Amino acid sequence: MQEPNIAAIQSTVAWATFALSFALGAVMNRTGFCTMGAISDIVNMRDWTRMRMWLCAIGVAVLGTQLLAWAGVVDLTKSFYTAPGFTWLSYTTGGLLFGFGMVLASGCGSKTLVRMGGGSLKAVVVFVVLGLFAYMTLRGVFGVFRFNVLDPVAVQFAPGQDLPRLFGGKDASTVQQMRLAIGIGVGAVLVLFAFADREFRRFDNILGGLGIGLAIVGTWAVSGYLGYVAEDPNTLEEKFVGTNSGRLESLSFVAPVAYTLELLMFWSDKSKFVTLGIAAVLGMVAGSFAYAIATRQFRWEGFRNAEDTANHLVGAALMGVGGVTAMGCTVGQGLSGVSTLATGSVLAFAAIVVGGWAGVRYQAWRVERLA
Repeated sequence: MQEPNIAAIQSTVAWATFALSFALGAVMNRTGFCTMGAISDIVNMRDWTRMRMWLCAIGVAVLGTQLLAWAGVVDLTKSFYTAPGFTWLSYTTGGLLFGFGMVLASGCGSKTLVRMGGGSLKAVVVFVVLGLFAYMTLRGVFGVFRFNVLDPVAVQFAPGQDLPRLFGGKDASTVQQMRLAIGIGVGAVLVLFAFADREFRRFDNILGGLGIGLAIVGTWAVSGYLGYVAEDPNTLEEKFVGTNSGRLESLSFVAPVAYTLELLMFWSDKSKFVTLGIAAVLGMVAGSFAYAIATRQFRWEGFRNAEDTANHLVGAALMGVGGVTAMGCTVGQGLSGVSTLATGSVLAFAAIVVGGWAGVRYQAWRVERLA
C-alpha cells in the first residue's frame, strides 16, 4: 500500500479552501452579507431580509453537511463542535462578548475580512487587534482564565452533544436515520422560512444564502474527505491534514486570524504552514478585493475620530476573546457549528444574537444621549 503524501495533501487542502473562500469573499461583498447588519436591521427597521439570508445559509449548510455525513463522506463525530463536553458557560460568555464586540467593530470576523478587501484601513486595525486578543485567549493570559474558570463548567453528553447522537443513542443505524431526518427537517424549515418572504426572493439574497451555505459544506468535504488520512505514516494514526486543530474543520474567522498573524511572525519556522483556516482568511480578503476592483467599488476608508478608533479597538478585542471562548464566531459557530447540529453551537449562536442586540441598543442609546 502506497504511503500518503502528506505535503501534497496539505497543499491540496490549502488551495481548495482558498478557492472556496475566494468565491465566498466575492459573494459576501456583492450581497452585503453581514450578521451584525442583520441584527441591526431587525432592531432599527424591523427588516428581516438580511437575517433571512443568514438563516437560509444555515439551512443550506445543515442540509448539505448532514447529507455528507449520512453518505459517509465525512465523519462529524470527529469535529470539536460535537464533542461530549457541553461547555455552556464558555458558549454563553463568549457569544455575548463576540456579539457585542462585532457591533462596536462594525462587523464580525468575516465582515472584517470583506471590508479589508474593499479598502478599509479600519478593518485592517480590527484584524490585527482581533488576532492578537484571539491568540491571547488561545494560549496567553486570557487563555488561563478560560481554561481554569469557564471551560470546566460543563455538562458531559455521551456519546456526543449533536442532536442525531443525543436522540439516536449508541446505535449507528438509528443515528444515521436521525441525522437524515433532523438534518432535512431543520434545514428545510430554515430555507422555507427565508423564501417565504417576497422581499427575500431577489437574486443577491438567494445568492448569499445558497452560496455561503454551500461554502460551509464544501469546506467540510475538503477537510473531511480530501484532507483525511486513515493512517499517518509518522504516527500510524488517522489524521485530518492541514487543520490547526488536527480535527475535522470548516470555516471560522477568529482563531484562524490569530494563526495567520502567527504564520506571518514566524515565517522562517519550518513547522508553520498555510492551514485550512489561514487559507480561508487569505481567500476571503482576496475574493473581496477582486470583486471590489472588478466592480470599481474599492475605496480607502479610515477612522473618523478618536471615538471611532476606540470603539473599533474595544470591539475587536471583545471579538477576539469572545470568538475563541465560544469556540467560533458568526460563521464558525453560527454556520459551521450549527451545520453539525451541535447543541453548543445553537447556544453560542443564540448568545451572539443577544450580544449583537445589546450592542445595537447600546449604540442607539449613545446616539440618543448625544442628541
